[in-house]
Amino acid sequence: MKEIFKALRRDTPSGLVTFLVALPLCLGVGLASTNVESINGLPNVFSGIIAGIIGGVVVGFLSGSRIGVSGPAAGLITILIAALTTLGSFEGLLVAIVLSGIIQLIAGFAGLGVLANYFPSSVIKGMLAAIGLTLILKEIPHALGYDKDFIGDDAFFQLDGHNTFSEMMYALNSLQPGAIVISIVSIGILFLFERPYFKKIALFKILPGALFAVVIAIVLNTVFQQFLPSFAVGGKHLVELPVLKSLSEISSVLSYPDFSFLTNPNVYIVALTLAFVGSLETLLSVDATDKLDPEKHHTPTNRELKAQGVGNIVSGLIGGLPVTQVIVRSSANINAGAKTKSSTILHGLLLLIAVLFLPKVINLIPLSCLAAVLILVGYKLSKVQLYKQLYHNGYDQFIPFLATIVGILFTDLLRGIGIGMAFSIFYILRKNFRNNYSISEKDKENNKHIKIVLSEEVTFLNKGRIKESLDSLPNDSFVTIDGSNCESIDFDVLELIQEFKLIGSKERNIQLITINIPEVESLGGH
Repeated sequence: MKEIFKALRRDTPSGLVTFLVALPLCLGVGLASTNVESINGLPNVFSGIIAGIIGGVVVGFLSGSRIGVSGPAAGLITILIAALTTLGSFEGLLVAIVLSGIIQLIAGFAGLGVLANYFPSSVIKGMLAAIGLTLILKEIPHALGYDKDFIGDDAFFQLDGHNTFSEMMYALNSLQPGAIVISIVSIGILFLFERPYFKKIALFKILPGALFAVVIAIVLNTVFQQFLPSFAVGGKHLVELPVLKSLSEISSVLSYPDFSFLTNPNVYIVALTLAFVGSLETLLSVDATDKLDPEKHHTPTNRELKAQGVGNIVSGLIGGLPVTQVIVRSSANINAGAKTKSSTILHGLLLLIAVLFLPKVINLIPLSCLAAVLILVGYKLSKVQLYKQLYHNGYDQFIPFLATIVGILFTDLLRGIGIGMAFSIFYILRKNFRNNYSISEKDKENNKHIKIVLSEEVTFLNKGRIKESLDSLPNDSFVTIDGSNCESIDFDVLELIQEFKLIGSKERNIQLITINIPEVESLGGH
């Protein structure tokens, strides 16, 4: 605890940047989750903010992740809408969120966090690059002043029937000059702050570029309002954080679970779905965040599942949406120079302060400025050098990487990961098929001596290739099959070798010696 507060001053800039990135995302996810008709007690915009606060403060405090950030995830929106339709009540959904947290706690204690070790590096890097490209493509409309869709929607097909690319076409037909100027100025400021000479200035070491971009965007829009009204942005083009008239109104925006839904079997199905998808997104983000971490700290995944479980229990109890660790906020935190979890906790506290005390100030921020911040985050996640690196690593790394990117861009995060995993598994099987043994030949007085050394794992998938090699052995040769390196040899392969030893080799006058190859009995009477 002392270390967190000791690092708070150093991590304040990164906490501010993460807050500025998280605020529109929390609002967007909360807003999108209300897009259901004929439901009693819909979630309100505060549901997303509550989840952001819980993800920052509660999960941030309990997590073992040094720089990971948790909050409401856009990838869960379709699941939430389907769950609301099934249960017919937000209070019923809150029960499912609490139960999903309990399931995650159990999973953490059961050691299921080990699943994070089974995602190939190429797929994780593909996920990072795809999220970067998605951010850029999704934020371009907002940078141009077209704000029909919520900030943070990461699926290709959107809730309004549009897709990523059609949304940009609509944006080109609805340009807002003031928003474009603000986004260009904001991007310019952010790039200036990346220059080495700017980083040497003491003030700019303390205050992040994103904060300057936001302040200048507000000032610029105020100038537009006074002197160039046609360029001024307002209404839906600004952050729209609900304003509480007094602190006593807090209870009016909170919702509570209706535990009578415990008798509804559907609530358990929803809870299992939320726990599974939320845990998977969290483990993927943990792996990706650890790869982005300059200091390469390793996050204890079981502890992370427990922290997420507690976070979801608390969020569900007070009317918040489900929380997961999320890569966009985490990468923004890393890029802003976060060193400890105090940055994550600070961003959660800033969300709370913004809601309670600063909503009118926050509502002056143009969305085009925040879009610029997210575009820069996307650019850093999907740099050209990442593509070059994976290309030089070989096709078995590059193709799954590329498949993951395409899959995520044209579907969503989890489906894209599934596509990338399928390609990765194909290349693993292909490599295993090709490298199941090695052959060396020596010519001793014109009689060929051939040695076949089997690899560590020989499965039934290798049977065909081994059979081809045995069939191609020259007549009248001396052959040794060595299984000394094998941890396991599939029965099908053992049967093939023994049948060749007893029958095939004698027919072709091949002298065959086997080393550490177990005998098998079921040879069909031979």
